[in-house]
Amino acid sequence: MKAERLVALLFTLQRRRSATAAELAGELGVSERTMHRDLAALRDAGVPLWTEQGRHGGFRLVDGWKAGLDGLTAREAVALFALGVPDALAGLGLDTAGSAARAKVSAGMPAELREHAAVVAGRFHLDAPGWFGGADEPPALATVVQAVWAQRRIAVTYRRRDTVASRELEPLGLVLKAGVWYLVARVVPDDALRTYRVSRISSVSALETAFERPPDFDLARWWRDSSATFEQVARPLRVKARLNRTAVRELHRVFGGEHLADTVVSLGSPDADGWAEAELVLEEDGIGLGQLVALSPGVEVLDPPELRATLAGIGAETAARNAQR
Repeated sequence: MKAERLVALLFTLQRRRSATAAELAGELGVSERTMHRDLAALRDAGVPLWTEQGRHGGFRLVDGWKAGLDGLTAREAVALFALGVPDALAGLGLDTAGSAARAKVSAGMPAELREHAAVVAGRFHLDAPGWFGGADEPPALATVVQAVWAQRRIAVTYRRRDTVASRELEPLGLVLKAGVWYLVARVVPDDALRTYRVSRISSVSALETAFERPPDFDLARWWRDSSATFEQVARPLRVKARLNRTAVRELHRVFGGEHLADTVVSLGSPDADGWAEAELVLEEDGIGLGQLVALSPGVEVLDPPELRATLAGIGAETAARNAQR
């Protein structure tokens, strides 16, 4: 896109003291005629370009002038200006900082690039939380965020199914996954790393005790590895079933695109009636059962027999209840 090319041209001019239109065109992969148009567009946008005549002449920026976008590619500049996650930033106390960063990037952009960023923002929007649920705004989040920044321990009570546990934690980081906040923390005194859903923290108090972060701890890598482990452990229910065409189409919606490959172990070809045999790996505690109900009436459980009976009972009860007046 032309807006991205103009920023790339700005970076090239900042890096090189002087360059001819032919040299710039060769470096950016455009024709010399296009390069002359781009140079004129930069001038029109207020960029102070100087033309030096002679054998060693060329185009250069006025000494001391900088675009203010050092280190950013054109796409990165547009993305930072056009795409934001204000709810997540607000939860971390960074909403003002995010706005300030975007304002600074905007100030360093040529007018044409600012217009391009506005176009992107007007056509693409990131809405991280899932449907049928509001934003996850747990009361404990603000205190947890402050403890993460300050590297101070916290004392929490945490709901686990029907019990409440008390823990002293060293909060290492926060992860926003599908609109839900999770705390990754080291448990005192056993040093085990655990993940806690922040909305399940019943109470939290900041302690005066500071802690040192493990020097080799990488939040993104730890979350990726622990999520993969959780997916394997949390799906012990293996199900053999028959699915009709409608249920097959609904697999992506019911199980989610990112989990589909781990859920559907195998899916055969449909028979003459449009039914295909499948092997699924689901979660227990009623979660897998609810997902099968969401696929009804296009699913027939073949194994295990107790799950087949449970699903049949739900279907019979639903039919009887809806037949009543």
